[in-house]
Amino acid sequence: MQPLPVAAQAVEPLPAPEPSVPALPAPPVDEDAPAAPTVAPVAPPAAAQSASRGPASVADLAESLLDAVVNISTSQTVDRPGGGIPELEAPEGSPLQDFFDDLLRGDDGVGDRRVQSLGSGFVVDSSGVVITNNHVIADADTITVNFADGSRLDAELLGTDPKTDLAVLKVNPPEPLASVEFGDSEALRIGDWVMAIGNPFGLGGSVSVGIVSARGRNINAGPYDNFIQTDAAINRGNSGGPLFDMNGRVVGINTAIISPTGGSIGIGFSIPAQLAVNVVDQLREFGETRRGWLGIRLQAVTDDIAEGLGIAEAKGAVVMGIVPGGPSDNGLLKVGDVIVRFNGQEIETSRDLPRIVAETPVSETVTVELLRKEDTAAPAEPLSVEVTLGRLEDGERLMAESEAASDPTADTDSDASDDDATPSATVVTLGLTLSEIDAPLRAQYGLGDDAEGVVITQVEPTSSAAEKGIEAGAVLREVAQEEVSEPQEVADKIAELKTNGRRNALLLLASASGDLRFVVVPID
Repeated sequence: MQPLPVAAQAVEPLPAPEPSVPALPAPPVDEDAPAAPTVAPVAPPAAAQSASRGPASVADLAESLLDAVVNISTSQTVDRPGGGIPELEAPEGSPLQDFFDDLLRGDDGVGDRRVQSLGSGFVVDSSGVVITNNHVIADADTITVNFADGSRLDAELLGTDPKTDLAVLKVNPPEPLASVEFGDSEALRIGDWVMAIGNPFGLGGSVSVGIVSARGRNINAGPYDNFIQTDAAINRGNSGGPLFDMNGRVVGINTAIISPTGGSIGIGFSIPAQLAVNVVDQLREFGETRRGWLGIRLQAVTDDIAEGLGIAEAKGAVVMGIVPGGPSDNGLLKVGDVIVRFNGQEIETSRDLPRIVAETPVSETVTVELLRKEDTAAPAEPLSVEVTLGRLEDGERLMAESEAASDPTADTDSDASDDDATPSATVVTLGLTLSEIDAPLRAQYGLGDDAEGVVITQVEPTSSAAEKGIEAGAVLREVAQEEVSEPQEVADKIAELKTNGRRNALLLLASASGDLRFVVVPID
């Protein structure tokens, strides 16, 4: 093995000694002046002194945990691209020719080749249950678990969950294995000490220590992003390894880093134990996940949307659609409702709700607390409804079938033609050219037969509407939560809002596929 390169370090010269300064004469002492009060220095609390120094050593803790952390090696067969390796020839008499011959011996330039990868994992059950990342073992033909004592065992894959990047393996050891337990990741505070153990760059059993840098990070890795960020050194090969608290409990599973070089720059991310435990339990019991499903489409509540909906705070998740045949397709939830609590848990943002719903058991009846604006002139009122959750995996199949059945690119029957169709009346407002929905426009923009509202046929490029991402072909369904069906209705409603001193218009738009979203456009 070649030694790793050593990074060059700039050496700065020591600073020159400062010039000596002659001592100033002491000021005269007034013997009649009262003596200055003596103030004893106040020492910081013992806990603060200890915390400022950090842990004196983690040697005992690391020693007790190392045997439960494993290395994961995988191999898979992949198609050889490009017709194989070209023939290699060295100069006549060169000893390199023997090396080239060995390299290509038995290789006919076609067929498959084997590739290998390395990662980390940890044992959570002495009977041989091992946790790692899904991306560590994805598409592997064989999975081998390597232990700290040098032993190796082939592993069986019990189940995977790409949404959270988790996988559960099973080995059959001759005797019970050293194992670790999950801890309470919700109790972690920013600044708490944590320790990572893993297999960086194939160097097994490596220990690094750092602190919790942040919580609740969203790095767009999946639908349930809620990562713990740490500055404990995490590198390639650490994926799937544990992040421990100072009590030796697993509070996170290391899964990603941000790095321009591929090495640690002090920004690593771990799946929190609270999210992982539920997934691991389901994979162990069923071999698959069984997540709760509410059957709605969501949008984030911005300050502008909150103002348009008459809500005091920009928090919660606004309902933008009800999946037909889903758990919420019972008339209790409506488009425009803002969900603020689910089953007793606060919903701060639209990202929180899918994760909390997914962690709730299937078929459980839950209470959904929301804000609904029944009267456009009055603020939104609180309301509670009960919904019995479905299963997300079933819902995903249902939505896929629904989208395929309503594909706007499918052929539609229409006797109308552009030549004999009567041009639709148009109105221009807010930088939008609006038209009634007719047969030619349905065909032009791929709108379904059930599309209702006013179609946008043109957007002024320099308008605020264009800045908000509104495009031609979208259907305007509501203005300030009032339905519209004709272009003039939109213009009249905008004029009314302007007369009432409103600075923004809350628009409900539908895409060609029927997906809804709220957009707030300034009124010029």
